[in-house]
This record gives sequence, structure tokens and C-alpha cells, in this order.
Amino acid sequence: MGEKDRQSRTMVDYLYIDTPETLQQFIDENQGISWMGFDTEFVGEKRFYTLLCLIQVITDNGVYIIDSIVLKNLDALYAMIEDPNIVKVTHAGENDYRLLKIEGGVIPKNLFDTQIAAGFVGYNYPISFRKLVASEINVNLGKGYTVSDWQSRPINQKQIKYALDDIIYLKELWELLTEKLNKYGRYDWAIEEMKKYESEDYYKGIPNKEAFANSMIYNLRPKNQLFLIRLYQWRIEKAERKNYSKEMILPAKYISAITRNIGSGRAALKNHRRLPNGIMSKYMDEFLALYEADPTPEEEAVLAAIPAAQIQPTGQETIMEMLSLLIKIKCNQEKLSNGLLIYGSGIKKMKADDQYFDEKLATGWRGKFLGENLIGWLRNRKDLEIDMQKDQCVIRMVEG
Repeated sequence: MGEKDRQSRTMVDYLYIDTPETLQQFIDENQGISWMGFDTEFVGEKRFYTLLCLIQVITDNGVYIIDSIVLKNLDALYAMIEDPNIVKVTHAGENDYRLLKIEGGVIPKNLFDTQIAAGFVGYNYPISFRKLVASEINVNLGKGYTVSDWQSRPINQKQIKYALDDIIYLKELWELLTEKLNKYGRYDWAIEEMKKYESEDYYKGIPNKEAFANSMIYNLRPKNQLFLIRLYQWRIEKAERKNYSKEMILPAKYISAITRNIGSGRAALKNHRRLPNGIMSKYMDEFLALYEADPTPEEEAVLAAIPAAQIQPTGQETIMEMLSLLIKIKCNQEKLSNGLLIYGSGIKKMKADDQYFDEKLATGWRGKFLGENLIGWLRNRKDLEIDMQKDQCVIRMVEG
């Protein structure tokens, strides 16, 4: 395909699947395939349960748009997604995988995610599909339908065009990135990282995840800690019952103020200028009941596991910052995304607690990339000292 053709991006031929007969045609056409690319379109706003609206699929045999609102039985498609003999190519597919797990109990096998692959060959992680396609294939994709009403029918042609753009470049990206991964000797590393999405355990919810992600929990009295945990759980349960988004039940921006002031009673909450009267009038009694209820044995065990807030010595903060920068420098020099290496709150936890070490940094491809010295410094950072000399910086372990 020439440069001019790449930039034109005319509408490709596709099969719109909204009947059992056209779904069976898709299955019949794709018996024995070795790969498939897919993406989904969904509506999650103002809902607790995300609505799966479309599944776009590309194979060597064609391009397909599957109407998952109209079709109620997609078991044949799900069997293909779970088939370990078929490579599934996606970009930033985690949300798609989670949605398919909820909708059909599907855990995809034999994945290749182009966003993850890009992070191993010098791109920042996460990189958007649009930027990756522009860089690797020199095609500029539109972005006008990133937020669209995918639930409405019939779907208009501009939406179709956007949905197709999300899949028609997947095979080319897969091939280009695979070549680069092999050049850097990181293909196995990338596949190792993608394998996490093929585990049942990955999709299990983390108890009290939202509460522990809120750093204020470590600085509260136990009763307020318990209230914060209960408040997040209350919000989830109420949203689930109504199939509303959690933000429609209680916006997150009010949670900290409610938690800090709940112990001062009804009047303090009612007169707090940052808390809306409507929410407080509607839920005041429920909030107070959550606060006053005695802890269960299970809740007492959760509270006992919360580490006390630490005041980090200035020197320790500096050492952790320095180690973080050394990791970033190594990533930059070796063209591996720091965002892919350090995920979630691992570094934040290590900055807050000099006893904590994220063991995932010492295993698998991360351990190989960081090496023994950096891992040792991170693990034993409380025993490190930095000696600034005229023309060098010396890092050494303090003898105990």
C-alpha cells in the first residue's frame, strides 16, 4: 500500500453481524484462522454495569462488526477468543478483556497487545492507538467519536468508520512491533507481561481497593478508617442495585470531607460549605449509621492490617527519589517505558514506607531489566548512603 493510499483511509468493506445467520457466516468463514484482531465499543457513563455495544473483528478473511446489543448469544465468538491456537491482537485491551469476562465469562488466550509491546521498544506507556498508528504506519486517524452514543441504533457511517479504524491497522502494528521486539531481544518479556491477562486471578476484585487507594486512610483514627472503608462499599452496593455509576450515587470529591467530619455529628456535616445539602439530607442517617456501628471481627482484622502512617526522614525521601530517577534514566537509555516497568502505586508505597518493597520488581522480566544492584538498592534503601565527591557520586550500604 502506498503513502497516498495510507493517508486516504477510505471505508473498507465489512460484514455487519446482527442476526444468528450472519454470525454463523462469520464463524464459518474463519474456521482454522491463526490470528484475529478485536476491539469493543461500550457505554459506561451513568451505569454500574457497562453495556457492551459492538465488537469489531478483523482476520485474514475479512472485517466484521458484531452488534452485541441485538445478538444475545455470542458463545461461538467467545470460543474463538478463548482458543489458545488463535493469536488475539488488541490495543490497550484490558478494559475489553474485563468486559468480556463479565459478559461471557471469557478469559482471552494467546494475546498480543500493541500498547504493551510499544512500551518495550521505546514508546511511552501508555501510548494511544492514534499516536502509535501515526508513528509506525504514518496514518493520521480521526478522534471525533472517542465518546459516542454506541447504544443508539441504527449506527451511523461515521461511527462505523471510527470503529473500523480501531482494528484495520492491528495486524500491521503486530508485525512491525514483533520485529522491533525481536531486534531488542524483548519479545519474551512483552509476552510475559501480556500473559497476566490470561489468568483468572487477574480479574478477581481486590477487597477495599478504593479505600486503600485513598492515602488519607493511613492518617485517620481507626473509627474513621472503618467508616471510609464502609462508605466506599456502601457506594458500590447502592450503585449496583440501581445500575447507576458510583459518581451518581456519591461523587468521590465529597468522600474525604465526609470522612473527616463524620465524627463531629449531624450539624457539622449539614453546615459544611463543601458538602451539598441534597446529598447530606438524603443520606445523612445512613452515613451516621455506618459510622456508629461496631466493627465486625472481619473488619477488625482489616483495620489491624493497615500500616501506621510514617514520617519519612528527609534523607530517605531523597534516596528514594534518586533511585526513582536512576530507574527512569536506565529506561530512557535502554528504550523501555518507565510507565510499563513501574505500575500502579509500587513506587508511591516505597516512598511512603521504607520497609516496603514491591517484590514484582525482582521477578520476571522486571528483575532481569533492573539487575541485582538496583534491586538491592531498592530493597535495602534505608541502609544506603550517598557520598557526593568532586567528580562522582558514590552509593554504598551502611554497615549495620
